[in-house]
Amino acid sequence: MKKKHIEFLDVLSLRGPNIWTYRPVLEAWVDIGELEEYPSNRIPGFYERLVDWLPTLIEHRCSPGVRGGFLQRLREGTWPGHILEHVTLELQNLAGLPGGFGKARETSTRGVYRVIVRAWHEDVTRAALYAGRDLVMAAIEDRPFDVAGTVESLRALAQARCLGPSTACIVDAADDRDIPAIRLSDGNLVQLGYGARQRRIWTAETDRTGAIAEGISRDKDLTKRLLAACGVPVPEGRMVDSKEDAWEAAQDIGLPVVVKPCDGNHGRGVFTDLRTREEIETAFGVADGEGSGVIVERFVPGNEHRLLVVGGRMVAAARGKSASVVGDGRSTIDELIDAQLNTDPRRGSTEDHPLNLVRLDSAARLELARQGFAAEAVPPAGAEVLIQRNGNVAFDVTDAVHPSVAAHVCLAARIVGLDVAGVDLVAEDISRPLEAQRGAVVEVNAGPGLLMHLKPADGEPRPVGRAIVEHLFPAGDSGRIPIVGITGSHGTTLVAELVAELMHLAGHRVGLACGNGLYFDRRRIEAGDAAHWAPAQRALKNRAIDGAVFETGARAILTEGLAYDRCQVGVVTGLDPACTLPDLSIDEPAQIANVLRTIVDVVLPQGCAVLNGADERVAALAPLCDGDVILFARDGGLATLAAHRAVGGRAAFVRDGWIVLATGQNEQQLAPLDQVPLAADAHGAQVDAVLAAVAAAWGLWISLDGIRAGIRTFDPAGRACAPAR
Repeated sequence: MKKKHIEFLDVLSLRGPNIWTYRPVLEAWVDIGELEEYPSNRIPGFYERLVDWLPTLIEHRCSPGVRGGFLQRLREGTWPGHILEHVTLELQNLAGLPGGFGKARETSTRGVYRVIVRAWHEDVTRAALYAGRDLVMAAIEDRPFDVAGTVESLRALAQARCLGPSTACIVDAADDRDIPAIRLSDGNLVQLGYGARQRRIWTAETDRTGAIAEGISRDKDLTKRLLAACGVPVPEGRMVDSKEDAWEAAQDIGLPVVVKPCDGNHGRGVFTDLRTREEIETAFGVADGEGSGVIVERFVPGNEHRLLVVGGRMVAAARGKSASVVGDGRSTIDELIDAQLNTDPRRGSTEDHPLNLVRLDSAARLELARQGFAAEAVPPAGAEVLIQRNGNVAFDVTDAVHPSVAAHVCLAARIVGLDVAGVDLVAEDISRPLEAQRGAVVEVNAGPGLLMHLKPADGEPRPVGRAIVEHLFPAGDSGRIPIVGITGSHGTTLVAELVAELMHLAGHRVGLACGNGLYFDRRRIEAGDAAHWAPAQRALKNRAIDGAVFETGARAILTEGLAYDRCQVGVVTGLDPACTLPDLSIDEPAQIANVLRTIVDVVLPQGCAVLNGADERVAALAPLCDGDVILFARDGGLATLAAHRAVGGRAAFVRDGWIVLATGQNEQQLAPLDQVPLAADAHGAQVDAVLAAVAAAWGLWISLDGIRAGIRTFDPAGRACAPAR
């Protein structure tokens, strides 16, 4: 057998809707060489090795559509391109990115395949793709392969590159509402919506989270004073500046007390139920190193609770729980912690674990000392030793919260000024009013973590991401601006410029990305060809833009995908059978039509597709549109237009020297061609461009008077228009 190999010829990142799916994917062009002659059933031991390494492949249904379907194909004989698709998806799944779309397709070149896999994050998917190739080759050549190490490496990469769980749950909730999202940084800064309708989030902070409110929340002493002034129960206490001052404050307040940093976080340096001068002075020394000041306050008996407030409404609550070990007469406290607490499968250091591993920090050591133990001590058999008074706040109690408690935490968030707040309080029973048990609010936090509500250690997960999205986007608000997507084999730049002008006259501040450049509200920002992904994304990120027009050719769709997820209007100007792309394995007009249909596929249900009714292949895309369809053609007598109008469809055409708009059998003359500078040649391609642009503006429900004025005054000579193409 000749040497076998799997070689990557190219890997394309399709970052938006494409010919395969609405979601971002990587498309790898793979040359399997001599392996074209060796499907999986002809390689001895291959099936057994692959299944032994990746037993979870049994969940892949593949074309048989049943559990184990892919393994069935593997036994019967399938090729490395198809196998690479499934192995890559499974490696991503094992790395914590479940599910996903995948395909493998032959090209016109023997042995060369296109392998398409869902890209949750381009870097992670690319790494999984290459690791998948190495794994498949190791299985083919009967070599060892470190599956566990590879998965761990991919998992670490996914955790470093992908959105954190708090941000991801908000983005997922936005996706459920069909609100688009754009990641703005390598971190958790995300834009929801487009242009002027966008909102921004950074983990659980939003662009409604004020800097002053955030500053107040970091200053625990100031927060307490503001809350107390407004009637929110808080523990009595004050700032201290020395060990002696801490002891004096504790005596004034009354023992026991709490000592904590005035601006710390994550519970670091917080000591509770302190009853002696030695404990208080020791706690002061640690707390002073964790922040810029120290607070001593009344100890509130009970459990810690975290209540999440979003938009003035309490949406979730979690309770903390103490952590203890029981002595066996042989093991040290350190050993008991590892054996009795850290073996709990809910504990760990990843986002999949709602409880942290228990470690003997300074607060825990102080807790042990007051019980007469050191970490190395061996407690008597049966003796219970308290390690943490309040461990992770991760036990859901949302349904138990008393209405007056919910009212207090909502008031606390409003006093501080936070739209999204994590309010910490201590109470023995969250189902009773705070005043009845001397419970108190102890902190109000900006940017609260959401994981405790998404994956509680016990209880029901809460839809906190949905609550934040509903806060930012009330019912009926999709965060969208009108987008017109334009594609085709000719005339697209001219159509894009004219549509942008008609939108401008209708009062929109338009972002235009076309073959002549990138424009923001008629001002050219970038010269040259801007009919591709990056310039369009720039327009969508611009908060000054409230409408957009994007030209995207077949090559850009194939190599980058669309820059937007959905559009209000999708225009296909026409299909030139001679315009093939053999370097991208697009050799037939039908394949080009399949590429151009991408624009039609993403039209919103309340939008419309504008299609060339004189082009049979383009007109045939009409049934694929989720919204309305407007056909245009110079010849209004075409059978295609007649059939469309017979069922009430809309059409734009020319009759007796006039541009006519029709809905069913109702017709309205828009303007004579001799009054439209672009249409001076009544038989030229520019007439088609005018009709396409008019139909697109009509699809946006721009007034007919506005359309009429726009096509009469638009002068391409003054706009450096590219030739129709």
